[in-house]
Amino acid sequence: MNCIVTAGPTFEPLDEVRRLTNFSTGRLGTELANFLTARGHKVTLLIGESATYAGERRAHSVKVFSTTADLRLLLKSFAGKKVAAIFQAAAVSDFAFGQMFTRDAAGNLKSFTPAKKISTRDGSLFVELVPTRKIIAELRGWFPKANIVGWKFAADGGRADALRAAKRQIADCATDFCVANGPAYGQGFNLVSAAGQKHFASAGKLFAALENIFE
Repeated sequence: MNCIVTAGPTFEPLDEVRRLTNFSTGRLGTELANFLTARGHKVTLLIGESATYAGERRAHSVKVFSTTADLRLLLKSFAGKKVAAIFQAAAVSDFAFGQMFTRDAAGNLKSFTPAKKISTRDGSLFVELVPTRKIIAELRGWFPKANIVGWKFAADGGRADALRAAKRQIADCATDFCVANGPAYGQGFNLVSAAGQKHFASAGKLFAALENIFE
């Protein structure tokens, strides 16, 4: 199977020295890529440059991304190629920086154009956060025949909320499966599809199931 695995966080720059990002080590996606490679599949691992997991990367090809736009371009570069499956485990930043403002002496907000490095001498900075375009919603258009697995790391609510969010991602983004995990889900993982769901107690068992559904 020729497949792509994404892992680790994207980031959005505030200026040339500061950034907004997600907490993600890149471990889960890296270990999935390693597992699939060991099983004889041809794996391309796309990993965020901010990923902190220091374990070995044994994929056939490893490419590093930075921003959300950078990851989008990397994925889109594979459109039209023979890709059997995409495992979108990357923690894509949900927000990017929009307009920026400072407050003048009268207390009014004034539009602010950032320098290469914003100085704290300018006082308080007010920044608009705008949602980033969802990469996972674009994958089906680039890879109409591929099997696409998304990820839903759920932080709020309970297990039922996490599973509902996973099903919503499948419906909204035309993906085949979604892996639900995170504090809201609790221990383990759930592989969700439009037809049903199955819990896995460990990452290893999840990886084996992900391979099996595409064989």
